[in-house]
Amino acid sequence: MAKTNGSHIRNQKNASKPSTLNTIFGVVGEVLLIFAAVCALYIAWQLWWTGVEAEKVQLHDSTTSSWTAPASKNGSVSIAPDNSPDTAPVEQTNWKYGDTLGKLYVPRFGQDWSRTVVEGTDNAQLVRHGLGHYSETQKPGQLGNFAVAGHRAGYGEPLGNADKLTNGDFIVMRTENYWYVYKYDKTEIVLPDSVEVLSAVPGHFNAEPTERYITLTTCEPKYTTATHRLIVYGKLVSWSKVSDGVPSVLAQKDASGKVSFTTDSVRSLASRIPDLSSVFLWILVIYLVIAIAAAVAWRWPAIRSYREREESRQVFSLFGWFMRAQPGILPVRIVLALLIVVALTAALFQWGYPWLSVHVPYLQVSSNYVAVG
Repeated sequence: MAKTNGSHIRNQKNASKPSTLNTIFGVVGEVLLIFAAVCALYIAWQLWWTGVEAEKVQLHDSTTSSWTAPASKNGSVSIAPDNSPDTAPVEQTNWKYGDTLGKLYVPRFGQDWSRTVVEGTDNAQLVRHGLGHYSETQKPGQLGNFAVAGHRAGYGEPLGNADKLTNGDFIVMRTENYWYVYKYDKTEIVLPDSVEVLSAVPGHFNAEPTERYITLTTCEPKYTTATHRLIVYGKLVSWSKVSDGVPSVLAQKDASGKVSFTTDSVRSLASRIPDLSSVFLWILVIYLVIAIAAAVAWRWPAIRSYREREESRQVFSLFGWFMRAQPGILPVRIVLALLIVVALTAALFQWGYPWLSVHVPYLQVSSNYVAVG
């Protein structure tokens, strides 16, 4: 009878132990969850954080900040008179690669929306600054075609809402001395090799221009592989001197009739986050201080409790051991675990994802990533 009972107890213990197959399935499931989280964070990095980095670069661009502010009187911004497009002057500056031409304003994208426009349209410029001028096309206000390129997804997605432009919308370009007001004309979708959209008369090679155009080019579709290009056209309808004020299409009046103008985009909270390498190091320091204090005060109670359980209750888990490896009581272990997660996220955003986007061919093509610096 004793042998029977002993055998029965051993069978119960063996039955309660997780099988090797179940353990493998459990670990594989946890690895897949980690992989899914890494992929989700990559999407957040690509579509959001690259834009934050681009915004930081634009905020530190001292070129436009040193320019003369539009005329104002008694705290109210002056509305500049509209001049005929046929008399539009052209800046005499010969911009070099990477130089700042000015800022583009599109009221349809938001009353505080503006983006820096620089000379050059390679990814190094579009990632850092937002919008780039095709050097082979005309200057703002010049007879012909002033063409600008920008990303539609990620890197601040400056032209993310280009497809929302409609009849009656305005596209305003400010250089150091002048405002150029273009009115939306039409939108079309073309193949990537349709370079005729950059002609002096968009869509017509070798045609002699009689008007002043603006052309915005971006990717289509927005969030998948860009098989086409979305092209937005506009025509110059007026120009003004910066010294005379701001164009009426950008001026905002309050109930008292006071005219205001937001000269720069509202800075996002995310753009105030310091460099992530510093964030990573500070989190590590905080983690070490808390972990050492917890180890001295409580040691590793979760590991001790785990070892004191019956053998039949021990189940291997990556997540479980990650939590047990933290010293201290449960609230402290949760804080320490969160610090590690945040530190790893910062490391991925700062070093991991940029490295992958440069060295993994598929990610390099899909992200168009160029390091911001």
